[in-house]
Amino acid sequence: MNAKTLCLSILYEGEATGYEIRRMSVEGECSYFVEASFGSIYPALTRLEDDKLVTSRVEQQSGKPAKKIYSITEAGRRAFVSELYEPLGEDVFRSPFLLFARYVHLLPVELVEKRGHDYLEQARAKKKQIEDALAEHGSNAADAWVIRFGLATLGVAVGYLETHMNELVGLSRPERVNKDAAE
Repeated sequence: MNAKTLCLSILYEGEATGYEIRRMSVEGECSYFVEASFGSIYPALTRLEDDKLVTSRVEQQSGKPAKKIYSITEAGRRAFVSELYEPLGEDVFRSPFLLFARYVHLLPVELVEKRGHDYLEQARAKKKQIEDALAEHGSNAADAWVIRFGLATLGVAVGYLETHMNELVGLSRPERVNKDAAE
């Protein structure tokens, strides 16, 4: 799926500004679906508006710049559902931590232990965040299913880190106890 489809999916649920769409696609509930930047969202919104799939209105704010609020049209709703019929691309998983883990043999034990434990704590925090989302959005069966899928996936990662952290640390370069003795 692309940025246009992501924008339509968010607008399918309700009105939003470009900034709100970006926030939802980076740190919000849509961050698990497609990666989208300001550089892709705003051109997508422009194309969607040109194609009459969304409309916009400018809302004045006191003491702040005006904001442009987007709404999906009936044609946009149909286009979004039509897009869901298209073949899905492959899931993409990128992890700076896994790049780090691949080269732990070049790194000292202390660094690997710290990064491993930091990553595990971040994963636990993300799991808690998703559990909170389930409590908040669990009344919608489809939302609950997607959230539980995310919890299961993250749960496996947390479990693997908890049971295999020592193995990762063991692959790192042992530090010299006494630098002077080695010289």
